[in-house]
Amino acid sequence: MCPWNVRFSQELKEPAFAPREVLAGRDARSLARELLGMTQEEFSRAFKGSPMKRAKLRKLKRNAAVVLGNVGTADDVDVLRRALDDDEPIVREHAAWALAWALARASDDAR
Repeated sequence: MCPWNVRFSQELKEPAFAPREVLAGRDARSLARELLGMTQEEFSRAFKGSPMKRAKLRKLKRNAAVVLGNVGTADDVDVLRRALDDDEPIVREHAAWALAWALARASDDAR
């Protein structure tokens, strides 16, 4: 949220605007890990009737891989390795990029 708008923001009381259970209370890294492991059926169930469905699971998984490439740790290596076997080429490509960064970061931390 824009720092200027923080002064005027209010918690929404309208249930239609509440975060979906799959998103609520999760940090970016945890959410990215969960999205990368999500099946199409789980995605469809979690986001039924939501504009998130327009993004498509493959694009959310791609974005999740980018998140882990930017902030991931050695703890994320396994989930990224599993994403290398995803059906979608765009997910595999971004998972490979993210895995390289996560491994490099883990190597730097080990020094």
